[in-house]
Amino acid sequence: QVQLVESGGGLVQPGGSLRLSCAASGFRFSINTMGWYRQAPGKQRELVASISSGSSTNYATSVKGRFTISRDITKNTVYLQMNSLKPEDTAVYYCNYMVYWGKGTLVTVSS
Repeated sequence: QVQLVESGGGLVQPGGSLRLSCAASGFRFSINTMGWYRQAPGKQRELVASISSGSSTNYATSVKGRFTISRDITKNTVYLQMNSLKPEDTAVYYCNYMVYWGKGTLVTVSS
């Protein structure tokens, strides 16, 4: 069955960096679009970034120039490199494939 397991979240100071990982299994990873979403307290879940099978990427306006999504086909893993983090980036970050979701990893940006 499809499994998505996120890791890499944590507490970071404003201006800091984190790299999230999503290990995927149970489907043909190399030919499918993957996405990272986030949900802050009291807010709806929103798309952060996505990457297609051809490595085309798409970013939310709020993270453009700061976040980078990438994938390693050999490891069936998708990454989200987050730089210049802001307090408003605080959220639970979820990996997505079609209708499947991981359990999420918490990112807290605070001094």
